Amino acid sequence: MGVVELKPLLDEGLSRAVLSKPRRESPYSRVTIRPVLVDEELRYQFEYRQGEKATHANLRPGEAEATLAQLIRRDFRQALLQTPVHDYQVLDGEKVLRRPPTAKPSDLAHDRRKQRLLEEGTPVPFLVELGVMTPDGKVRARRYDKFRQVNRFLELVDDVLPQRPLRIVDFGSGKSYLTFALYHLLAVERGLDVELVGLDLKEDVIERCRALAATLGYERLRFEVGDIALFEGEPADVVVSLHACDTATDAALERAVRWRAEVILAVPCCQHELYGQVRDDALAPLLSHGILRERFAALATDAARAQLLEAVGYDTQVIEFVDLDHTAKNLLIRAVRRGEVDAEAIERYRAFKERLAIDPALERALADLLPA
Repeated sequence: MGVVELKPLLDEGLSRAVLSKPRRESPYSRVTIRPVLVDEELRYQFEYRQGEKATHANLRPGEAEATLAQLIRRDFRQALLQTPVHDYQVLDGEKVLRRPPTAKPSDLAHDRRKQRLLEEGTPVPFLVELGVMTPDGKVRARRYDKFRQVNRFLELVDDVLPQRPLRIVDFGSGKSYLTFALYHLLAVERGLDVELVGLDLKEDVIERCRALAATLGYERLRFEVGDIALFEGEPADVVVSLHACDTATDAALERAVRWRAEVILAVPCCQHELYGQVRDDALAPLLSHGILRERFAALATDAARAQLLEAVGYDTQVIEFVDLDHTAKNLLIRAVRRGEVDAEAIERYRAFKERLAIDPALERALADLLPA
């Protein structure tokens, strides 16, 4: 078997792969790969290590095969590829040693159950009250997608939430499915001392959420009517902003940064600000079409936000997240406070900004925190 012939190995059922001994030009110190189930479909999860920092990507089998081949050929001098049939050790991208298997077969069903934080068959009070579950814990067929999506959100945020007393503010909480989910996970399931405030402009929505919190006995979950930019509550450890429109997301991010929040979770929407700003002659074939310009401007907005958060001291990831209302897939900006300003991130941001001729709202809001 050669490096470029990985499909037979994947057909055996890849249990685990570890890529080590990086080449000098490699951006990664180590890469590990394992199979997972995502929405009932097989994916291969790549964990890329850069010193203490780790990023993840879940790839379809064909894409995983191509990515694995490229990493072995270009970035690493050694790879251990384990299947239930054989272990393969690849040296310098060419020499392949085959040995008896040492890895246990992957139990994907077990992986899936482990990742699901709210289990079907166990009544979850807020999901029962919202009509997602029956009183005996069965998920209603027409609401199963919502049940799965709430779980997906909790999976994405659970590993970055501190397991200690927390104050959380949810800017633009709306119908609050995810607000209730966070409170249930942390305060009810984990028994943590959590105070959670949901803020929204719609009084009728807030009244319904208050009534539901009272029904559930969630004493430290409260809801307020108000504007993000005018909110005067106590600083929060965790700031959540889901679907705050356009620059309202930037107002939430600014507030979180100035509070020195440990974790920021934002799903932006309606990013209109940069649509009329972005310019680049080399991108004229893309920017001359309205729908392509709109999508590019939205991605550029979130890229700028992520880079600015890196610059002011956050380790930041942008992760695909499925919207609760079955619209197009959205992006979750997940940021964990590191502390120190990152001069290299600032330079990367400024090069990006100058190339596209943009002036994002978040940079203006955080101008006093960025070195000249």
